[in-house]
Amino acid sequence: MNGFGRCLAFVLGDASGEVPETHDREPLVFWQQWLAERQLGLVPVAEAERFGWAGNWLGLVRDAAGEQQAVVMFGLPSGPVLDPAGVLDRDTTRTIEEGFVVAPLGALFFRGSQSGQPSLDGRVEAVLVAPEACVPLTRLSRVRALRGEGLEGDRYAARRGTFGGDGGNGYDLTLIEAEALDELARGGIAFGWEEARRNVVTRGIDLNALVGRQFRVGEVECIGRRLAEPCAHLQRLTRPGVLRGLVHRGGLRADILSDGVIAEGDSVSAQA
Repeated sequence: MNGFGRCLAFVLGDASGEVPETHDREPLVFWQQWLAERQLGLVPVAEAERFGWAGNWLGLVRDAAGEQQAVVMFGLPSGPVLDPAGVLDRDTTRTIEEGFVVAPLGALFFRGSQSGQPSLDGRVEAVLVAPEACVPLTRLSRVRALRGEGLEGDRYAARRGTFGGDGGNGYDLTLIEAEALDELARGGIAFGWEEARRNVVTRGIDLNALVGRQFRVGEVECIGRRLAEPCAHLQRLTRPGVLRGLVHRGGLRADILSDGVIAEGDSVSAQA
């Protein structure tokens, strides 16, 4: 997937050079994660070779060597407005194999003070780990956090989780608000903290507001990467209604920036 960063920068109108040009991870996963940190996503389009839209969208086309090259398409019908490798310039009959539209993931719902400001301070209600994917989580009074890895004894620190990747991808630590689980219960869906399959249950802090921000859990420095949106996998492991009830309330994915201990009762606070 060559040239994707340059094409994405064009679509986003990035003049600051924020969009990285190179990376060493699986390309599509990398870009999905990078965009999710900015509350954006890649929406695949059906029948990309015939897709047309009065806006910029990303296409993937193979060059003569069989390598996928990214292009920016535009219009009804669509044509290339940016073709870094010149693939379509040299052969206009080549087919767009895949297409993507960049779209917002959705609104963030804060429940802060009446002034509309999210609460940036709270506490740890529970700490939980599981040694393997899909096995029940165990509640601990305290656990050691490992920089760039996860919680000691947890499946993601050992890279044995259902989802995951290398450090820096937002898989070190997951958090969820106790208030979100309380709301599920009031709606008739009893959902235990262990069932939520998040490492840390918090109370009092708006986790959605921590996306892209550094924060501290006890003595451990972290950075929020993106929302931990619920998925069909979580609903399969629990019960119907969980997916709908946790949309934009599924918690936060974060990376651990320093070693330390996280314990029940610890403070959770955003850094200024």
